[in-house]
Amino acid sequence: MQNGFIPQSRFSFFVCVLAWLLIAGPAWPQPSPAGEVKGSAVQHTPESALAVIQGAALVLPARATGNVIFAGALRNAPQKIVARVPVVVFMHGSSGLGLKAIGEWQTWLATQGIASLAPDSFALPDRVTYQSPVRKEVYEKLLALRASEIKLAVQAMPSLAWADTRRMVLAGTSEGATAVARYAGPEFIGRIIFSWSCESNYFVDAPRTDIPIDQPVLNIMGASDPYFSKSNPWLGNPDALGHCGAALKDHKHASIVLIPGAPHTLMNLPQARQAAEGFLYDLLQP
Repeated sequence: MQNGFIPQSRFSFFVCVLAWLLIAGPAWPQPSPAGEVKGSAVQHTPESALAVIQGAALVLPARATGNVIFAGALRNAPQKIVARVPVVVFMHGSSGLGLKAIGEWQTWLATQGIASLAPDSFALPDRVTYQSPVRKEVYEKLLALRASEIKLAVQAMPSLAWADTRRMVLAGTSEGATAVARYAGPEFIGRIIFSWSCESNYFVDAPRTDIPIDQPVLNIMGASDPYFSKSNPWLGNPDALGHCGAALKDHKHASIVLIPGAPHTLMNLPQARQAAEGFLYDLLQP
């Protein structure tokens, strides 16, 4: 026995294996990060239900106002309306309407001749917020809240002078898109689902996609979405596709767009806008 001596060939092999382990990291699953929940409210009061719509972010095209694009809260909408126009009801994600990208997308819609209304879920005082991952029951309670907001928007539409209720599309991103995919109502003629994969994962107890089979749907995802693809180590679904293809396999009017390298918030990327523009033009003829 040679005291403390490792032959050169074995030593080189040992060094190579150690280097590979340091680079590749451990092969075993990594623990989920610690999530956080704040707030306690998950159901609208009569007052907050009114504020969800009155405080909704509204952008009207010049064709509706007869002058220039209007952007502001619904409660401050112009009194003079000269034409009804098609509408996109947009459901924001977990960060709310403060996300700059939402206002930019709504303004872009207005340049296409389309009005948009984004209900304000945070009109509910002490509304629950979270840093993922948290318990599925937290997400499910919030998704029920978001579903109620779609119904509030639908109920408001007939009273809005600028809204052509025959030409309405329901769209949303992330948390909001999950509610969009689950909504079964017949009021809309199409859906746009940004950054939600319609699959089982950490975010839902079951996907429960419930879009009418004959309704056109556009699903736009990052090819490796940081939350809803297998690039997320705590996704909770080793067989995930990372898009709504499986849920929409029988929908003859569904389209799926995967954007390589896209972030979770992607509606303003050129590829996303191009896909949305064609989809909305075919449906709404603005």
